[in-house]
Order: sequence, then structure tokens, then C-alpha cells
Amino acid sequence: MGFYGMLCVNCMRILIAEDDIMLGRSLKKGVEAAGYNVELVEDGEAALLASTTDDFALLILDMNLPKLPGIGVLKNLRTQGKKIPVLILTARSEVENRIEGLDSGADDYMVKPFDLSELLARIRALVRRSRGRAEEKISVGGIEVDIAAKMVRKKNEMVVLPAKEFKLLSLLAQNMGKIIGKTEIENNIYDLNERFESNTVEVIVYNLRRKFGKNLIKTARGSGYVIEK
Repeated sequence: MGFYGMLCVNCMRILIAEDDIMLGRSLKKGVEAAGYNVELVEDGEAALLASTTDDFALLILDMNLPKLPGIGVLKNLRTQGKKIPVLILTARSEVENRIEGLDSGADDYMVKPFDLSELLARIRALVRRSRGRAEEKISVGGIEVDIAAKMVRKKNEMVVLPAKEFKLLSLLAQNMGKIIGKTEIENNIYDLNERFESNTVEVIVYNLRRKFGKNLIKTARGSGYVIEK
């Protein structure tokens, strides 16, 4: 499976449909490095089959696919009532192409060439939106995490957290019961172009346990961290 695959064993699955082999493999590697489990297909028929018969959190869809163009894949999915979030990647930058994609049921649109960091941010936003959690208040372990207001309450008292502590806590709360690897955590808590510190995640977990109890966040050795259901 390799290093990148091992990071994704317990992560959400993303389908990439891209017929440019070099770009597709590079994109797959980059998205997997962010902690996702990725499947790559190279034509529209394979994309439609995979997205209708398997469970994916997101479809990244190129428009110029062989056998069945991306717009055909998209229209088929929406006609069948499939609600999988779709992010279009295309070299077509004309406004009418974007309008066609969005009107056909796409959730977001990026023009090639693109920045991987921006793509990952859009992936996170689409997944959050599709799960209906962007404005949720999540109760866990005696605390309430208000995702929209970026606040935490403990026994009805507000606890002010530094930005990275809130990001990590909300990430685990929104994925309760699922182990989140260190790489995915780092990609969620760091801003673009910010340098990673090797022990930042461990320090943040320690601080959160000190504030909310040592049993709130569990360590899955060699895999990551989890807030149990």
C-alpha cells in the first residue's frame, strides 16, 4: 500500500477522475498526503460507475474525459439523485463553462493550473458542507463545541481557546469515532505557507486534555487521535 496509503486507512474516501496520467498521479499523491483515501480513474464511464456504486465523500472531476465527458458524468449523477459533492477541475476558464458546470450540479469549480493548498481547503469546505456540520453545536465529553461561532462551552461557561486548539478540537468533534492521522490534523490546523513544527499536534492535544480531561481525546498509537462516540 505504501506510506501514503497507510495514512488513509481510517480516512474518508475521495474519487479523482483525471485522464492526464501524470497530473492524476500527482494529484492523488498530494491529496493522500493530506490524510485522505484516494481512488483514481481515467475516463468518464469509470468515474460514473465508481461514484454510483461505491461510497465516496467527494468527486474531483475533470471535464475533458474520454468515453464520457465530465459534464455527462455530472448530469448523470444528478439525474440519478446522487448527492455526492463534485469539484470540477478544468483548463476551461471561460465564464460560460463555469456556469454550465455549476448549473449542471457541480458544487465548486477550479481552473487549471491550481494550487494544491487551495484545492485541499476547498475539499475540506465541501466535505463539511455536505455533512451539514458547518453550523452545528456538537456536545461531547461534557463540553459543547460551537463550530460556527468558534467557541467552546464547559458547564455553560465559555472557554477561550487559541486558534489551533479550536481547529484540532472541532476537527475531532466533527469526526467523532474516527481516527484522524497527524498529517490530516496538520493540514487542518496550519494556515497556508505556515511552517510545521514537529511536535505541535502533541502539544495541542496535551493542552486540550489539561483543559477538558485526559479521557476526551484518545491516542491511537501509530495512527492518530480520536474522540470516541
